[in-house]
Order: sequence, then C-alpha cells, then structure tokens
Amino acid sequence: MILITGSSGHLGANLIRRLLRDGHAVRAIVRKGSNNAALEGLDVEVVFGDLRDVASMKSAVRGCSQIHHCAAKLSTTAGNEREIFDCNVIGTRNLLRVALEAGVSRVVVSGSLSAVGNNPTGSSDENIPFYPFEKLPPYSHTKAGVEQECLKAAVEGLHVVVAVSCAIIGPNDFKPSRMGRTLVDFAHGKLRAYIPGGFTFVSTKDMVEGHMLAMEKGRSGQKYIIATEFLTVDELMSMYEEVTGRRRPRLRLPPPLMAGISEVTSFVLTNFFPNAPQRFTPAAVRFLRMQRKADCSKAVRELGYRPTTMAEAVQEAYDCFVRRGVIKQTRKQVLISRREES
Repeated sequence: MILITGSSGHLGANLIRRLLRDGHAVRAIVRKGSNNAALEGLDVEVVFGDLRDVASMKSAVRGCSQIHHCAAKLSTTAGNEREIFDCNVIGTRNLLRVALEAGVSRVVVSGSLSAVGNNPTGSSDENIPFYPFEKLPPYSHTKAGVEQECLKAAVEGLHVVVAVSCAIIGPNDFKPSRMGRTLVDFAHGKLRAYIPGGFTFVSTKDMVEGHMLAMEKGRSGQKYIIATEFLTVDELMSMYEEVTGRRRPRLRLPPPLMAGISEVTSFVLTNFFPNAPQRFTPAAVRFLRMQRKADCSKAVRELGYRPTTMAEAVQEAYDCFVRRGVIKQTRKQVLISRREES
C-alpha cells in the first residue's frame, strides 16, 4: 500500500493516476470539507486526516510501505504564517516520525525551488544553500524547514528523499493552481495584462516521474531538483496563444511598475479582502524578475531522469480543462499573423 498526502492537489492527482496505472494499491489522505474532486471515480482508499493531528497520521500510515508526501499549504502573501508553518513544517515532522515508528521503507517529500538558494549568474542546483535573509514569502521559509525535518528523519534512520519542484503546469489541475487559473483566464480572454520575466517550469508528467525515480533510486537525505525547462513569460504566452487560438494581452507591464502596484494591491486585498485571489503578488513579481534557472543534472545523473517539454505540458493542461468543461473550446486560429506582429 502506498500513501499519498496532498492527493487532491495538482501533483497528488497526477501521481495517484500514475500509481494506479502501474498497478499499485493507493491510500489517499484528505481533509474533511476540502475540494476532493480530483479523486472522484478513482479506485483508491480514502482516509480523513490532518498532518497536524498525530493520531490521524498514525491511522493513515498503518500498513503502508511507501509514502509520497505532496501536501503543503501554499501562499505567496503574508498574514497566515502560523498556519503555513504548522501545516508544512510541523505536519511534515509528524508524518516522518510516524513513518519511522511504523517501519515505512521509503518516503519522498515534495520540495520547492523557492527553498533552494538563488544563483544570480547561472542555474541553481542542490548545493546552493537557502538564504533566509532575502525578501521571501513565508511559504519559502517553511519549505526550507521541511528539508530540515527530512534531514533529521534521515539521520534517525528513515529513508527519505526530497524531490524539488519548480512551477508546475499540466493536466488534472482540479482546484485549479495559480498557473492553471492563469491558463483558464487566458483562454477566456480575462487575462488583461502580463509582465516580462521568466522562471523554470516543470510538467506534471515530469514531476510525477521525478517522484517515482526518487522513490526507486534516490539516496536517503538527498534532494533532487526536477525541472523541465526555463521559459520567459513571453515564451509562455506564445504557447498559450498556440493552444487557445487567442491573442495575448496587449498590456505588457514594466516589471518595476508592476512591483510597486503589487505591493499596494497585495496590502489592500490581504487586509480588506482576504478571500480574494491574488495573481501578481509581490513575491510572484520578484520571482519572475529574478528569472531563476534550475539545474536538474543531479536527477539526470543519479536517477536517470529525462525531461520532456513544456509545450507538451501546456497542451495537456489545456486539453484536460476542455474535457472537464472548465475551458470553453473555440479552437480559432491564432489572431496574430507574422505580418501583424512586425
């Protein structure tokens, strides 16, 4: 039996489908009252639990030989630091301790590129330490704390590996994620503006493969960056144009201007409209401006990882949204011709 946390999230939903295709028995932890549409129709054992509740973790882990820990409280805004810390750091500590006591053979934990040190002159790899004094969101600090909990568990004898994720794009994005919402808004003509920049992305297919390879071949106490490719925002917009047949937003905002706007809007929304979604948070704008590149050569060398392409991931994400009726398909030709662009 293989246990999955974060089973209703983007990575978890795709990982469960891969495990089921491979013939594994899967147990999924879900929280009562959460959106668990990602599990509908799947042959999985569903158990209710909360990472912060040790008793529920003991019940969920019982009888499992492996664990994929994909659950995390995501946030790029301030104001709920205690909840993020408790869910991510304390929750991971609880799960790893219970796994060690229960004799689980292997655990793979999802990490984040935001908890890997930045290399301003090149690509970041696993050897660059996290710099805690940089202006980063609480989520980044908690994911660095998650890695510390993994190291402690490894020292105590648990075989635990960290699979570091970049920005994920791909199918089975049920909630959807921030990147998924951006694609949906683009397809419906609701994305009014964008900012130049770039980031390293990973397809869900590649991230799932990275988890599987880390479980099979990863060295305990090690972390492996799983990445597909670096894209500029303009390159991503071109892919969105290709799959949706829509023109990209005409408004391409200068990053310094957007940085100032995001500070003001984030303050207003966080303090007066806390439930309103925020796409261009100050942290998101900073990450895009940094144009972070990730080096996945360690995963290639030690795990046999082979990345695919982001064009394929974007197409699969779009097709899945269309099949589920989230995106109303138009399939018009792209409205911009080479002549119009020149």
